[in-house]
Amino acid sequence: MMDLALGRITGLVDIGGPVVAALMVLSVVALSCVLWKCAVFAIEGIGARRLRGHAGATLNEMRFAQTQGHAGDALRERVTARLEIGFERAGTGLRLLDMIAQIAPLLGLFGTVLGMIDAFRTLQEAGGTADPAVLAGGIWVALVTTAAGLVVAMPTSVALTWFDARLDRHRSHILDQVEDILSPSVFAQGGTTRG
Repeated sequence: MMDLALGRITGLVDIGGPVVAALMVLSVVALSCVLWKCAVFAIEGIGARRLRGHAGATLNEMRFAQTQGHAGDALRERVTARLEIGFERAGTGLRLLDMIAQIAPLLGLFGTVLGMIDAFRTLQEAGGTADPAVLAGGIWVALVTTAAGLVVAMPTSVALTWFDARLDRHRSHILDQVEDILSPSVFAQGGTTRG
């Protein structure tokens, strides 16, 4: 089983050259980063109903500080700054995914351009008697790198979008809870309006 997988990987590298090898490395890095971010999001409770991790601890400390008589804008600013550090830490690695999503198709296109240059060089060396099958084979090999670049870029881009959206929702939810804790009476009047 392992020999079959290794043989297929070696075959792809033989067809696409160093560009496909680089794209394979990028795919492994992207997959590792996605798994790492899934673990971080689970530990931090990002997207979960129950708060835990950095945000949960910060909100608990804020509630304690409020019981000790600390309130107002100073507490809000300090808590918000501390939460932003946690959000930043939770978002670490997302730029790497963004870079891979942008570079992979360009790297694939680079491999296609190199393959086309090689195919046209072969056509020039053969003169007017070039076999169309040989030329088509060279073009086919060149296009493999574009396909490989897209195969790496598309799932990476989807994962990045999912992580970004989840982190943004988490940030909004936590900051809303901060305001609820600091100003609990704002919406507690039952929606009474003045006439």
